[in-house]
Amino acid sequence: MKILLTGGAGYIGSHTAVALIEAGFEPVVLDNFANSHPVVLERLQRITGQTMALERGDVLDTHWVEDLLRRHRPVGVVHFAGDKAVGESVALPLKYFHNNIGGAVSLLRAMQTVHAEDPSTPPTLVFSSSATVYGDPASVPITEDFPRSHTNPYGHSKLVIEDMLSALCAANPAWRVGTLRYFNPVGAHPSGLIGEDPAGIPNNLMPYVTQVAVGQREHLNVYGNDYPTPDGTGVRDYIHVQDLAAGHVAALKTLLGGGESFTVNLGTGKGHSVLDVVHAFEKASGRPVPYQIAPRRPGDVAQCWADPALAQRLLGWQARHTLDEMCADAWRWQSGNPNGYRG
Repeated sequence: MKILLTGGAGYIGSHTAVALIEAGFEPVVLDNFANSHPVVLERLQRITGQTMALERGDVLDTHWVEDLLRRHRPVGVVHFAGDKAVGESVALPLKYFHNNIGGAVSLLRAMQTVHAEDPSTPPTLVFSSSATVYGDPASVPITEDFPRSHTNPYGHSKLVIEDMLSALCAANPAWRVGTLRYFNPVGAHPSGLIGEDPAGIPNNLMPYVTQVAVGQREHLNVYGNDYPTPDGTGVRDYIHVQDLAAGHVAALKTLLGGGESFTVNLGTGKGHSVLDVVHAFEKASGRPVPYQIAPRRPGDVAQCWADPALAQRLLGWQARHTLDEMCADAWRWQSGNPNGYRG
């Protein structure tokens, strides 16, 4: 059974492609390589022993997406494609509204058109959402019925797409949609062949830490040490990308098995501070990670971690990897690929 992965060559998409093959699916990767690298497909072949279909193009091109849906006839779509840096979204809001919201509208229109031509298969979508839709939560852990808000345009774009999906399902009950609210994906495939490779200065903590440890950067900037947390630094729910990939497989199996649409958190249910991550990574790598305290970033919140009980109940899924394992796998990737996919 074919599954279309928009943004499938990216960090989470590539790990999900591996998990899908291991589960007996046939991924079709759609990517324009704006935030990823074609060499990823070669790495995926080395890991899985299989060649994956690649459609190089932009999800904003609705007619092109319609054509590839007709050609491949996937039984489901996982929508990863989009921009994801909180800080950048504050500086470049129109980019995020255009690419994230516009891309989702384009994909959904294409799926709707092709479904109308052949109503025998229900349109099935797993959407890559984010814990940023909870804004600055009043308490933790966060359950799916918490009030939604946003503190930055990235989170706003995810919230708008969630609302679009709800409206679409209400208008046409044939749609099956799984909305996955990610917390903080980190780590890499245990082979060390694929991992997180951000362009330019990393916006997320773990790749910044790994680049400092490998000697690419002199020090880590810790944005704020005056939050109301145990050590003053921001606390997040870090989840291994392998666990996240398994969550997508579980979501697809649930929907394809006739399950109703759902929204779930994907997290570990445990928070770690920035300094917790620094110390765990120093232990995993055997390298120092020097850091400096910098001002808080706009859009950041003090603490954010999940109550993942609903995902376990609905999907039979739970996170299994520890922070130490996340750091060990991230270090294996970075030390083996100090310049990422660029050689």
